[in-house]
Amino acid sequence: MSDHVIVAEEELADGERVVVQIEGREICVFNIDDEFFAYANWCAHQAGPACEGNITGTTTACFDEESLEVELAYEKDDQILNCPWHGWEYDVTTGECLSRQKVQLPQYPVKVEDGNVVVSL
Repeated sequence: MSDHVIVAEEELADGERVVVQIEGREICVFNIDDEFFAYANWCAHQAGPACEGNITGTTTACFDEESLEVELAYEKDDQILNCPWHGWEYDVTTGECLSRQKVQLPQYPVKVEDGNVVVSL
C-alpha cells in the first residue's frame, strides 16, 4: 500500500469533497462532520460517477402493526450521496447502498497526517 497526499486538511471544509486521480483510479474524499471518507467514484448500478451526485438526507418509514399507521422521518441530513445517473443512494459515512443489501462503494483508508488528508491505495 502506498500513501497519497490529497489536500491540506484546512482546504477541505466540512461538507465538501474533492475528486482526484490516483494510480489510474478516480477517488473522492469527503469531509463529513470533520471526518474524512474516501471512495472510488463508481456506482455499483451502472458504473456512474456516484461521488459527483448531490448529498442529501433520506426518508425512512416505520409501520405500526397495531394502529396500521406509517410514520415517516427525514434522517441523515448531509450524509446521503445520490448517484447523478440513476439516483442510487449511499451513506457517505459507511459507503453502504440504502436500497441494496451488501452493496457499497469501494472504500479506501484515509487519515490526516501532518495537516494533510492522505489516502492509502
